Amino acid sequence: MPAPLLTALDSKGHVHLIVGSNPLASARCAKSIEVRAKPKVIAPADAEIHYVLMRRIENGEVEWIKKDFEAEHLKRLGREEVDNVVDAVFVTSSGKSASSMHISQLCKRSRIPVNVVDAPNLCTFTLLSTHSDGPLQIGITTSGKGCKLASRIRREIASSLPPNFGTAVERLGTVRRRIWEEDHRTYQTEDTADVEDDDATAQRPTFNRLITESDHSATKTRRMRWLSQICEYWPLRRLASITDADIDLILQSYTNVNDVIPPSLEGTSLDTRNQSKASIILAGSGPGSPSLLTLATHRAIQTASVILADKLVPAPVLDLIPRRTLVHIARKFPGNADAAQEELLSLGLEALKKGHTVLRLKQGDPYIYGRGAEEYAFFREKGYTPMILPGITSSLSAPLFAAIPPTHRSVADQVLICTGTGRKGAAPTPPPYIPTQTVVFLMALHRLSSLVDALTGAISDPGLGDPDKKPNHWPLKAPCAVIERASCPDQRVIRSTLQHVCAAVEEEGSRPPGLLVVGWSCEVLIDMEHMGRWVVEEGFAGFEALDLGVDRMTQLVHEAGMSEVFGKKEILSGDSIPVARTDVHLE
Repeated sequence: MPAPLLTALDSKGHVHLIVGSNPLASARCAKSIEVRAKPKVIAPADAEIHYVLMRRIENGEVEWIKKDFEAEHLKRLGREEVDNVVDAVFVTSSGKSASSMHISQLCKRSRIPVNVVDAPNLCTFTLLSTHSDGPLQIGITTSGKGCKLASRIRREIASSLPPNFGTAVERLGTVRRRIWEEDHRTYQTEDTADVEDDDATAQRPTFNRLITESDHSATKTRRMRWLSQICEYWPLRRLASITDADIDLILQSYTNVNDVIPPSLEGTSLDTRNQSKASIILAGSGPGSPSLLTLATHRAIQTASVILADKLVPAPVLDLIPRRTLVHIARKFPGNADAAQEELLSLGLEALKKGHTVLRLKQGDPYIYGRGAEEYAFFREKGYTPMILPGITSSLSAPLFAAIPPTHRSVADQVLICTGTGRKGAAPTPPPYIPTQTVVFLMALHRLSSLVDALTGAISDPGLGDPDKKPNHWPLKAPCAVIERASCPDQRVIRSTLQHVCAAVEEEGSRPPGLLVVGWSCEVLIDMEHMGRWVVEEGFAGFEALDLGVDRMTQLVHEAGMSEVFGKKEILSGDSIPVARTDVHLE
């Protein structure tokens, strides 16, 4: 069956018609009252009424229509403002009865939402198993296939959230409104922020759009962009602990367009146990999964007294940090990278002067476009020589998790790692086309369109090669892949060609951090010839096989090929259980 449209409906004042008087009818009335609707029970005068439902009737919370169901009830018992048509109908008797089928047909004919217990074919909507915490609402449905399972899944999800997370959601919503009001007064414009889709499955492709110093229009949305960034990147545990004082400091820090007021470590409760000589560690946290941390970096996370983390370090890695440790997450967003970098250096130096062990935790490897050498030189100049701990770089590991071998005999004998963002946001010169080369672009998805144009020759690039020699452009049919959140449970791979990759990202949205892989090695293990314009692969299960045992691992590889091991849905042979959703977009 097709996936249903899940919505959050404001039912305040709505009239809900509940047919029946059993315990389920009582539960339906309780849910209606919870959402501030007006439940009306249809049951004969001599019907046996559930005792809880009877108490609600006696208290005036529920109205009892002491009759058998009649068709005219649907258009006579509702609100006056909607011509007395009821807003929803709940049938609590067996879905196999003739009356249930009759009521369902009447409701569908009149376009009145109807729910019949244990009869998905008679329903136009189903109720979700919900978790409510203030403004935070989480709903799970199995589309009528197993309500007990939905309840368990809901409990599992709710238990994974920090305590009282709804309070944090409320506070962040208040901050958003405050920013909007203050910026509106300052800039006298309604258009202070892009319209947000709270239920979008991915960020829009403009989420990490590059902002330059000359982009004055971006000034108006500076603080709102920052709020969006922390909601996307900060761990839920950190968001849950945010205080009003934190908010005030943050808003003050970003009041001035050109300055960022760095927070001070003065007065903070730092762990002073087992401190010795001050030291600074520059460490890479790998592509995303905590399983890919080196033992040395894990040890550093456990023992440091101050941790300065990149914005892109994922929550599962940050969750390894002991609660006693002071953590500062880089306040970097497009257009603010240099100021946020200076802030981190200032905080690190301040902590070192106080004798602390400082861990500068970076995404990937600190020396692969991580400004690691700059930080090494800075701290060494101040008298603190850093210890360097390597990390697994996403530029080489992400292709692996997407079943792309960067090198392959007779296909690719070179690997080139490039950045899409140079100093001050400048666009570096793209590499010329070499058929046997695999190119990995980091920090490039925010300017994907201009990059692809430069690679394929759609726009001229005066810095590309010898001016007297015709540049060697990439063919439009060259295969490529956008790999986002590599090695994380929500990893996504978009496979396409240079001709269609921009349209793919525009339609599918953004899920940072991500990178672009271009080259013929992209189709060594994946047949891309008949896949259409692009294909989307969701999920990552690469390490689950480690817990399956040798026999099951062998069976898995035999049944589904290596693609199954890496979390792809594409089945190469035999039957298997897919671990991801794959969307194919044809011409």
